[in-house]
Formats: sequence, structure tokens, C-alpha cells
Amino acid sequence: MNTKDKLLALCVVIIWGVNFVVIKFGLDGVPPFLLGGLRFLFVLFPAILFVPRPKVPMKLLIMYGLAMNFGQFAFLFSAIKLGMPAGLASLVLQSQAFFTLLLCALFFREKIKLNHLLGITVAGIGITVLAMGQASAANITAIGFMLTLCAALSWASGNVVNKQIGRVSQGGSAFSVVVWSAAIPILPFFACSYLFEGSEAITHSLMNLNLKSAFSIAYLSFAASILGYSIWGNLLSRYETWRVAPLTLLVPIVGLATAWIILGETLSIAQTSGAVLVMVGLLINIFGALIKPRRPHFAKK
Repeated sequence: MNTKDKLLALCVVIIWGVNFVVIKFGLDGVPPFLLGGLRFLFVLFPAILFVPRPKVPMKLLIMYGLAMNFGQFAFLFSAIKLGMPAGLASLVLQSQAFFTLLLCALFFREKIKLNHLLGITVAGIGITVLAMGQASAANITAIGFMLTLCAALSWASGNVVNKQIGRVSQGGSAFSVVVWSAAIPILPFFACSYLFEGSEAITHSLMNLNLKSAFSIAYLSFAASILGYSIWGNLLSRYETWRVAPLTLLVPIVGLATAWIILGETLSIAQTSGAVLVMVGLLINIFGALIKPRRPHFAKK
């Protein structure tokens, strides 16, 4: 990567890492489902007026929108609202990498390599340690933790659908899929908001929208979604995946640091241990295949 692209990639990592604190800000004044609906409403408009529709089957576009957009963020926003620390959520959400491996093995018969199994095992131990640590921690709830894992599974499901879209796509950029798929979750989000949050909460939130909530909606829509995915998609189109994808490992580091600095979130010893194990598992999963055992060399006589 040249210096310009390295800086662009770093900007995306920072945008996505700070994203979790911004979600926390938004949820202070807007309930989770309504926040999700508003986010994708502004991802869709006005971008849809300028971005051509991707030439992919409508069935796949709907599945992608429901998994990647509705499922992931309905669970994530609800998790943070119900007590999941923003910084820890940024880390636990990365378990999507392992869910994606397992789902691809199930649906596409892709082989799981030794480093994948080892990475899943180490990260699984880390998730278990985190789960045990939350039982004695006042800053995290069991329901928030489980919902974050559900968000990771939804993200992984979206990855599987996206892989299938790549196989059958007849034209259109990945960004066009992001924009047009934003139309799918808007109605489910607003319907769930009406059913579970109530019309009074919707009216009160919209009529009393403060600057912090408005900033959160704008950030999630334009910075995290439109700007972030545009830059990331451009980088992926010009460089090998292995050069770009591992940079997402920096997202939870930025997320944890930002949550500590801005929100004052701290982790217990058990939570820190679990977080480190999850990061080690992710590193093994991505870089483990590059480590080749050295064969013993015997000098010829």
C-alpha cells in the first residue's frame, strides 16, 4: 500500500472504532430500533438517487439487508442499550470472523484449516472467560453479551450471502449493494420500534432530538456507512484481501481505547484476560497459516 491508502485505511479503522461510542451517544436519546431505522433511512437517501442498482437477484439483496443491516444492528443497538459496554462490544463483535468460517464450511464446503481451528478454540476460551467475568461485573449484563454474539452471527450470515452475491453478480459495485440493501431494514426497524418501543417513545424522541443524537445518526449514516464502506470497498478492489482485511483487527483496539477515554469504561482482570484471548484467537485465525514449521536440517556427510 502507498502512504495515501495507508492513511485512508487508518481513517476507516478509526471511524469504525469510534462508531461504538457514537452508538452509545445515540441511544441516550433515541431507542434502539428507531435509531436503526433512522440510520439506514439516511444511508438510502439521497445516495440511492445517484447509485445504480446492483445486478443481483432481489432474493439475495433482501437476505443481505435482513442479515447484515437489520439483524446485526438490531441486536447490537439493543445489546448496548441493555448494558453491553461499547468498547467490549467492539471486540466481541469480531467473533463474526469465526462464525463466518463455520457457516462457509457448512454452506460452501470450504475447508477449515488447522490455524482456523486453533484460533476458534483460543477465541472460544476467551469468550467463555468474558462470559464468566460478566457474572461478577457490574458494567456488563448477560443479555447484552448474548445479543452482541447474535449481532456477530448476523454479520457472519450477511458475509455468507455477500459471498453468494459475488458469485452471481452481473454488475455493480459492492458500495451499490450497501446503498440499495439499506432499503430492506428500514420498514422492519420502524415496525419493531412501533411494536416494542411504542408510538409515544417515537414521537418524544423525534420531537426532542438533541444535538448528540442528531450527530450520532449523521455519523452512523454518512461516516460509518457511506464513507467507511466506500473507502474500504475501494481498497479491497485495488489490493489483495490479505493486505486489507487484517486491518479490521485494529477496530476493537480503537473501540476499547475510545470507550475508556470518552466513557470511562474499564475492564476487570477476568474481562481483560478474555479480551486478550479473543484478540490472540483472531490473530492466529488470520496470520497462523503464514507460520510454517521449520524442518530439521541434517548436514550431509
